[in-house]
Amino acid sequence: MNNEDQTYLMVNYGFQINPDLPVVGYTEIITNAVCASHSHPRAQLIYATSGVMNVVVKNKIWVVNPLQGLWIPGGMEHQVSFQKNVNLYSIFIDPSLSNTLPSTSFSFDISTFLKQLIFKIISFENNKKPTDSQKKIMDVFLDELALIQSSSTFLPTSNHIELKNILLLLMDDIICKYNIEHYANLACMSSRTLSRLFIKELGMNFSDWRIRLKLLEAIKRLGEKQPIKEIAFDLGYETTSAFIYMFKKNLGTTPTNYIQENKMLYN
Repeated sequence: MNNEDQTYLMVNYGFQINPDLPVVGYTEIITNAVCASHSHPRAQLIYATSGVMNVVVKNKIWVVNPLQGLWIPGGMEHQVSFQKNVNLYSIFIDPSLSNTLPSTSFSFDISTFLKQLIFKIISFENNKKPTDSQKKIMDVFLDELALIQSSSTFLPTSNHIELKNILLLLMDDIICKYNIEHYANLACMSSRTLSRLFIKELGMNFSDWRIRLKLLEAIKRLGEKQPIKEIAFDLGYETTSAFIYMFKKNLGTTPTNYIQENKMLYN
């Protein structure tokens, strides 16, 4: 955690259990803060119109940018780090609706329609029972939640001691070009054993995990409006074209198009 980060005090909406208030919304601008690991009975949809959040859920790290939302089921422990100015929008859903909601946490590409529903719900008064028209909007919102599909923009982690230490080394030095043999030697194991650990614990091999790490860092920096050439250099790519190739191969679009297709979110 950065020394300038502040501890973020959690709002209480996630802890309210009240079927008469099935869906409540909350918004706030948060700067350089960390919300300690916690859970609450209500499920939560997290979204930000600006800024980037790092969210840790179980053994996964999610980098949430203005193009995405994150779904967290009720009762699931998570930690959120807010980088710079994050314009946060949260929707909390009562446990009485848990049977109709996704049971796992995942990030997803957020549609314009779902964003508008979020903004509308945020405008409701949270301490009042919703009107019939408000209930209809909430029902449409819940129907939209059933349609969302997970994206691949997360970074799996592990509590395996040796592997966890290696992952920390990789995250602390993204530009490093050491191969798997180097890290296997540090952990006093063979490269074959370490390779098997990556597959078993993370569901991907060493090279793919490292590419995913760079991809998430690139997404974060794009959200911070850093130049593509600068991002490519900082991530260890010798040419901008090599970086663009990696980005397009994994996300199906170039960094420039990634921003232009959603330029309203980056203004």
